[in-house]
Amino acid sequence: MTDRLDHPLAGRTVLDLTTALSGPYATLLLAGLGARVIKVENPALGGDTSRNNAPYYSATGLQPHRTSDEDMSVSMMLRGRNKESITLNLKAPAGAAVFRELVAEADVLVENFSAGVTRRLGIDFAAVHELNPRLVYASISGFGAQGASGSGKAMDTIIQALSGTMLTAGEPGQPPIRFGLPIADLVAPLYSVIGVLSALLEVDRTGEGQHVDVSMLGALTSLVACEPFDAFEKIGMPLRTGSYVPRLAPFGVFEGSDGWFALCGPTDVFASHLLAAIGRPDLATDPRFAKRDARVRHADELHAMIRDWASDLPIAEAVGRLEAEGVPAAPVRDTGEAVRDPLVLRRGEVEPLQHPVFGVAEELYGSGVPIVLSGSSTSLDRPAPWLGEHTEAVLGELLGYDEARIETLRAAGAL
Repeated sequence: MTDRLDHPLAGRTVLDLTTALSGPYATLLLAGLGARVIKVENPALGGDTSRNNAPYYSATGLQPHRTSDEDMSVSMMLRGRNKESITLNLKAPAGAAVFRELVAEADVLVENFSAGVTRRLGIDFAAVHELNPRLVYASISGFGAQGASGSGKAMDTIIQALSGTMLTAGEPGQPPIRFGLPIADLVAPLYSVIGVLSALLEVDRTGEGQHVDVSMLGALTSLVACEPFDAFEKIGMPLRTGSYVPRLAPFGVFEGSDGWFALCGPTDVFASHLLAAIGRPDLATDPRFAKRDARVRHADELHAMIRDWASDLPIAEAVGRLEAEGVPAAPVRDTGEAVRDPLVLRRGEVEPLQHPVFGVAEELYGSGVPIVLSGSSTSLDRPAPWLGEHTEAVLGELLGYDEARIETLRAAGAL
């Protein structure tokens, strides 16, 4: 494979031992930054579990089930972009030996096995550090590399529950709310990429690799801790406020005649402009609404006025009036409309997905690399690989294996 020399991670090789979402999203970002990502998949298990996630993309479009061998899951089309796939059975002695040779050629290894699995396989940080002291070894797990009590099984919903996230949204007294976006599965890989990039800088400085250990629970709980929810409750402010945020009044989500819109006007200037937009400029000097603390005390009155004003207005008109006065406001879009925003498409923050045989799937969009660099490029422009598609090429190019040796490894159950 030819390095994309205009990308910041050109020349770096990443061994990707991840599956599902949290790990593959981390390696997707590294691939988009230009690293050569070699996805190591277990042939006995059919590779990454995402390969068997419905729906599938076929010659005739989206299907709920596979219709041919050329069908590929949309999950893999998204998460496998810009990666190479090799099959390798790490439990087979010959497979483990191949893996050790790959480690010696790599800059980064990313894994998201359950705690203890890598040690049992003999591929934990301590073991591979002896093989390649410069290797940066990243682990993404539910609770950290030390593991956790109980089942220790980490799913996004479990982490949302444990982190307190489920009780930061919704109405007081109502059941907990699970975020529709798998936020724990997506936040942890962001931190892991930050850790990998930091550790690579340290390797360049000292020559020594290290273990980057990121937990889903810690990553999400750290975000919950960014807001002083305990302090809010102690002074009588509700933790859960539904569509409004009274402590920042006016602030919230409001209904018009044909949908919903959001507005944010917590400053004195924004608040006075909002009052002008809703036809009540006289209230800008009213002691109840002139200053922030007063608006917080009278948030219910203020939000009720906005609701009454908006209820008969089309969203476009309500947002237009607010924007004309300089008030931050926007319609609440559905996900399909949001990912087709021309601005995010132009910036490469969302990209059309490609099927390796059928080409661009115009009705499907996936995350890009939402980082625009002035002096280098980021992109996810190559389709996801088939299981084991690059086995021969990687082993030949990186390790110098010939065809006979590769066939011997296949016969031994290593590939």
